[in-house]
Amino acid sequence: MGLLKYISLRVRFLIKSLFYLQYMPSAFFYSRKRDRFEHYYLPKPSSESFTLPGKLLQATHHKQRVHFEFEQATLEIDFLAPDLIRINWLPGLVPIAYAVANHNWDGAEIKIEQAENNWTIFSDGLSVAVDIDGSITVSDQNQQVLREELPPQRQDERWIHQAQLRSDEHIYGLGERASSLNLRASHSKTYHMWNSDPGGRYTPGTEPLYICIPTYLGLHGSGSYLVFYENSFCARFAFDQLATAEFEGGSLRYYITVGKPAHLLDRYTQLTGRAPLPARWTLGYHQSRWGYRTEAAIRQEVRAFQTHDLPLSAVHLDIDCQVEHRPFTIDPDRFPNLNTFTQELANAGTKLVAINNPGVKYSRQSNLFLEGQILHAFCTYPNGDLVVAPVWAGGKAFPDFTNPIVRAWWSRQYAYLLDVGVAGFWHDMNEPAAFVSWGDPSLPKVAHHHFEGRGGDHREAHNLYALLEAKAAYESLQQYRPEQRPFIVSRSGWASLQRYAWTWTGDTASSWESLRQTMSTIVGLGLSGIPYSGPDIGGFQGNPTAELYLRWFQMATFLPFYRTHSSTSVVPRAPWSYGEPYLSIMRRFLELRYQLMPYFYTLAWEASQTGAPIVRPLFWQDSTDAALWEIEDAFCLGDALCVCPIVQAGASVRQIYVPKGCWYNFWDDALIEGGTAIALTASIEQIPLLVRAGTILPMEVGSQFILHLYPPECGNSKGYVYSDAGDGYGAARLDRFCLTRREDDLEVTWETEGEYNFPYQTLKLQVHGALVSQAWLDDQDWSMDGQTLQCTAFQTVRFAYSAGY
Repeated sequence: MGLLKYISLRVRFLIKSLFYLQYMPSAFFYSRKRDRFEHYYLPKPSSESFTLPGKLLQATHHKQRVHFEFEQATLEIDFLAPDLIRINWLPGLVPIAYAVANHNWDGAEIKIEQAENNWTIFSDGLSVAVDIDGSITVSDQNQQVLREELPPQRQDERWIHQAQLRSDEHIYGLGERASSLNLRASHSKTYHMWNSDPGGRYTPGTEPLYICIPTYLGLHGSGSYLVFYENSFCARFAFDQLATAEFEGGSLRYYITVGKPAHLLDRYTQLTGRAPLPARWTLGYHQSRWGYRTEAAIRQEVRAFQTHDLPLSAVHLDIDCQVEHRPFTIDPDRFPNLNTFTQELANAGTKLVAINNPGVKYSRQSNLFLEGQILHAFCTYPNGDLVVAPVWAGGKAFPDFTNPIVRAWWSRQYAYLLDVGVAGFWHDMNEPAAFVSWGDPSLPKVAHHHFEGRGGDHREAHNLYALLEAKAAYESLQQYRPEQRPFIVSRSGWASLQRYAWTWTGDTASSWESLRQTMSTIVGLGLSGIPYSGPDIGGFQGNPTAELYLRWFQMATFLPFYRTHSSTSVVPRAPWSYGEPYLSIMRRFLELRYQLMPYFYTLAWEASQTGAPIVRPLFWQDSTDAALWEIEDAFCLGDALCVCPIVQAGASVRQIYVPKGCWYNFWDDALIEGGTAIALTASIEQIPLLVRAGTILPMEVGSQFILHLYPPECGNSKGYVYSDAGDGYGAARLDRFCLTRREDDLEVTWETEGEYNFPYQTLKLQVHGALVSQAWLDDQDWSMDGQTLQCTAFQTVRFAYSAGY
């Protein structure tokens, strides 16, 4: 490291340290006041022992619901669909259904059988056996037992719920975790449900993180299931011989569905909501840094992208662009021409995204604070005092988003920034986070919340806070820009966040370990219903080497949210920061990302229709192959691509167990037989990237559309491409392709539906894995350029080839 760079880093560190010192007194007094109120108002630990349901007394059946009466509890089982049930143990505080998007289910025809010690309910999709002591067994339609639950235990407001785990059972999900992909393989095997800011940086093993979602997928030799607990209270999950869920309050209401992983996510997102189709520009590259203080600095950065011939879809503003870190502000002295500046960026193909934090400065000089006081919009202590906690702007009051009036008020605040051309918003510090001297860095657990009029406290509201803030923002953008799709990125959230926002992995440390961890975290989020996420490329805190940044950049090229971002205390980074050859390599990956845009956009459309994550675990290809269950250093982008990032310094080869079937090396078309572990080369210019045989991979170069055809092993395969204007809610089209392999020819058929015009001027078909000798387009001879055919719209193209696999 050069002397000047070293001095610069030390100065940055000193300034940052002094910056935090100013918050120490207020953090101390806030922490003390919080503890005093919690000591006085929080329920005291119960001296009573946990109770079991006792003996089953009777069962009654009405339509799709079966009601069981036990000595000490009541159980209700509702069949929402043949393969989806809701289980509700009473008594308990009924949750407000913030996470449930679908309340209208067709139900299912069921039949009941009574034996001496249990009742069994059957549908076409699963069966549920309820034993006399409250044990529950869930089986699939083939009577394969998938989940065995013990009787729940209750103590005042607390619930403990346990299920047996098989020796081969793998567990995935629970939202955002810095753990193994298989949660059961983690060192601690214990996970907390309490959205938390880890404090500037985190490393693998940090627990918990920003997005805790009480849903997990269980996979074992007999099949797979998904369970979602509709309970936002602080909880602890543990996975050892038993799966344990322990909630500090609320009801024990949960949902179970069975089937293959794709079906589980389909059902779960049918329940909690699908992620809406984003605007196409959001899938491009985003550049950000905590340190763009002025309009001039951003203009210089955008021009540097142009100078280096690098595509750029968006620039993000961090809190240093605000007035005293206040929400909904951008400093007019440092951004004097914001409305024309956003148009200038738009003309260059770049959007401007602004940050927003939820806290409102506690000051009578703040109109936002005065409005909030008039509306009684802020969280309070039990005695009515405002909760004022220190954050970046000093003392802040926190809107109560469980109040619909407050959500509507908050929604109105986005309007003027939208009027001047801000394209989207990212929400930070919304766990909610506060600066403390000790204890939980959030609001007091006794803080009062409205909860749609029924009342409650922060124990129940905490995990919901960012979700409801995102809901308010999304509805604001829908209202004020009805012809454009909202773009919200949220650091925190809960179940159903996917309806309103994307997310990112937060303040990761800049290390090879964190690079590797990113894959498990993002895949786990996808299995928790959130398909749009990505890391701060290079890590948020720290200064990556050229090799580390490059490898992180290469991996992120295949993730939904593609953004470089970093702390104010580190050296600024962009694709050109490390010179050559790194700049040229990153340029090629940026170009590849934009070439793959038709594929990414189609995957986004698929996520909006089925809930399938865009980034998938390898076992998504074949959940019966146990060798895939533990792989966490590779992922699939859709069903077509297997991405194998490099996660070790100096590595030029890496091992990977490839899913069964035939695969092609994306870079040289070499054929690879799956179902075994292989070594793949990894020069600095590339990372291993495989294409599944049978793939019809859509790509674009300018106004040219290219279908890359990778013949199936035998028979046929299908693919589709979704297109529309890239934003808004107008016409769309779906192009369906079928690729058929016969003994000596390949055939491609094309069918179209929808009113949107085909958006490309020229069309090419490129054949991989077969030496083409002749082509016919709708039965007419057609000339080839090597392996490529340039053509017009067609119904059928047939290729003759003289060599194959």
